[in-house]
Amino acid sequence: MSPGAREKIAELITAAFGLIAALAWNGAVLAIFERIFGEAKSLWAMILYAIIVTIIAVYVAIKISKFAKTQE
Repeated sequence: MSPGAREKIAELITAAFGLIAALAWNGAVLAIFERIFGEAKSLWAMILYAIIVTIIAVYVAIKISKFAKTQE
């Protein structure tokens, strides 16, 4: 197996574990959201949840990007 193929496989495995972690965090954040705002079965509650998670994701992505630039 070539080194390039090994790197690609490592990237794919890392991405798969990232997806698993994201799903686990989704469940945890949803449980916290339901505890704070009550049952999240209504459309508006689900939209609010999606907005909050999106804001958090964008904030974290910006922070990671800034961190990566300082490491160069």
